[in-house]
Amino acid sequence: MIKSLKARSNDLSLSSNQLEILDNGIFKEELPKFKNKLKSTTQYPLRPSQLEIFQINVGYMCNQVCKHCHVDAGPDRKEIMTKENLQKCIEIVKKYNIPTIDLTGGAPEMNPNFRWFVEEAIEAGVEEIIVRSNLTIIKANKKYEDLPSFFKENNVRVVSSLPYYQASKTDSQRGDGVFSKSIEALKMLNKEGYGVKGSGLFLDLVYNPAGAFLPGDQAQLEGEFKRNLKSDFNIDFNQLFTITNLPISRFLEYLIASGNYEDYMEKLVSAFNPAAVDGVMCKNTISVGWDGKLFDCDFNQMLDLPVDKANSNHLDTFDLDDLMDREIRVSQHCYGCTAGAGSSCQGAVA
Repeated sequence: MIKSLKARSNDLSLSSNQLEILDNGIFKEELPKFKNKLKSTTQYPLRPSQLEIFQINVGYMCNQVCKHCHVDAGPDRKEIMTKENLQKCIEIVKKYNIPTIDLTGGAPEMNPNFRWFVEEAIEAGVEEIIVRSNLTIIKANKKYEDLPSFFKENNVRVVSSLPYYQASKTDSQRGDGVFSKSIEALKMLNKEGYGVKGSGLFLDLVYNPAGAFLPGDQAQLEGEFKRNLKSDFNIDFNQLFTITNLPISRFLEYLIASGNYEDYMEKLVSAFNPAAVDGVMCKNTISVGWDGKLFDCDFNQMLDLPVDKANSNHLDTFDLDDLMDREIRVSQHCYGCTAGAGSSCQGAVA
């Protein structure tokens, strides 16, 4: 079984092939379809509740090449959102009073219009701007070293990836030297007031498991991170978000190559939690691709599963009433967001 999947994994950059593996992989026992699991709850068909977050992937270019990256981001990626599409995002957010913009990548800071966009979004009245930073971008080049002060000036909420509070696990997942650069960046953010009690500047960390297992208890891990980062490096932060690795892109490649694919999928299915369904991010979020296409979530974006509304699936044809009447598209990867305590870009949901 694994041998046949490995043979098909040579072209995992193709989203259709990933979906084939997810939906038609050969298991010891056939895994139930996620849609059928939903039918056993009160949440079928899955529909949006309200639009609170406009999550924009401004490009796949990144200064890192992380093993678990579901975006397959890296320095060689050329997909970058244009200023024209960024302007369309601002117009939509302003028109519909969407309170939160969530900027992702790649490294979103590498989009050449990143700073312009943040300032324009604030001018448009956006209540909160989230930037999902890999931290090392701050130390990657001198032109990025003032990012902490730029974030402060614009009251940006910084959500930063840090797989662990020790170098060995972090570097094994994200590359040699990443941990030390991340610590330096965190200290720079703390110096500006980020993560410091009473400053009003929020610094959150994101934990992704380093292997084929679910994240531990979010509250317990947050306590461990806070104690160790404070004692070892005098670093403060606000919250820790635990996020389940979904079997997409590089993490799917890893699962197949390591022989963990079948066990991991079975683990996700057996951990399905109906209570987590109500908090999945696709219910209050629209994900915008670098090219302006609209998706239910960032993971569907990577699998090229646009929203199920042919007349409202791009920035050019954005219609909120039409989008709020849609059925959210699901597939086997959705087990990752509903396993255990659940998982979203804001961490555990149940």
